[in-house]
Amino acid sequence: MKKIHLSILSISLFFLSVSLSASILDNLKIDSAYKIEIFASDLDSPRQLAESADGWIFIGSRSGGKIFAVRDTDGNGESDERLLVVKGLTMATGVSFFNGDLFFSEINKIWKIKNIDEFLRKSMAELPDKILVTEDLPSDKWHGWKWIMHDENGALYTNVGAPCNACLSDNKQYASILRLNDGSWDYIARGARNSVGFDFHPISKKLYFGDNGRDWLGDDSPSCELNKVDQEGSFFGFPYKHANNVSDPEFGNLDSGFQFIDPIGLLGAHVAPTGMAFYDGDLFPEFKNDIFITLHGSWNRSAKVGYKVIRVSLDEKGDVASIKDFISGWLLNERVSGRPAAPFIMSDGSILISDDKANVIYRVTSNSLS
Repeated sequence: MKKIHLSILSISLFFLSVSLSASILDNLKIDSAYKIEIFASDLDSPRQLAESADGWIFIGSRSGGKIFAVRDTDGNGESDERLLVVKGLTMATGVSFFNGDLFFSEINKIWKIKNIDEFLRKSMAELPDKILVTEDLPSDKWHGWKWIMHDENGALYTNVGAPCNACLSDNKQYASILRLNDGSWDYIARGARNSVGFDFHPISKKLYFGDNGRDWLGDDSPSCELNKVDQEGSFFGFPYKHANNVSDPEFGNLDSGFQFIDPIGLLGAHVAPTGMAFYDGDLFPEFKNDIFITLHGSWNRSAKVGYKVIRVSLDEKGDVASIKDFISGWLLNERVSGRPAAPFIMSDGSILISDDKANVIYRVTSNSLS
């Protein structure tokens, strides 16, 4: 009898999950040329995504401490296979796949699993061994989530957020984007308060990154930012200056000794950009080299903002030409049904978007494929 009750409970929870996912889709708004569906559900606060050569989608987690892999084996656009790859981590948000190896982050560490596809082709009687890449990162939980990514040459990049709303620190790693170089760090961007998403332009190879603006200066200031690194080591203002011209009330009068680089795009105050991806696929030629940015949404504004995915088009100089909503509807009458966390471009050109509140991954395809 106990087994029957558990089976009924499992079935009920499954249909409840499906029902909740469907209701979220009902509220989402996207141009009629595109279709958005649930690719994976019943996840644990999914964040950054990566894809292997065998089609596994690896999923970082904001709070779950595990890395899962899912894939669609029958080609119906919905994952039907799921494996636990790593467990027992702390703030394991970041994942990257390069040259057959899976890399993933913790609050102060980056690990890798070699030849992950080869391992997953075998029986998963045991979890794969993980190899420590570095543990030379701060362990502060405030802004401690690490986004990781490889450039085309295999160099590994990550972010280190400031351990505060606004402060100065003797540790130069804070408020930066770093590149690992033979066990030490190259400073790619400095004065970046809390960048939780970056990507490389498909043509120029320059690094673009989002940055979360500081809090408690009002509902509408300062704006969160989109930045471009034209020269490695550039300083982007924090904590002295925010957005284009917002002087910090505590640190703005200090002599920083740096020349500040202004953002190329203002995304809005408190919208919280948490992931970004250049479109380099073939399914949507109209998106070629555009940036998709997930706006995770405000937490302390009097009226909520964000909770959407935007599309940023660039001009021939690589600067912002336009910013448009791509998907919205997670925020309705001050009620939040989901929080888009990170976009990812699949090898087939479709777009995945993780949602760490609704615990799903969405997939965007063309309506002409229906």
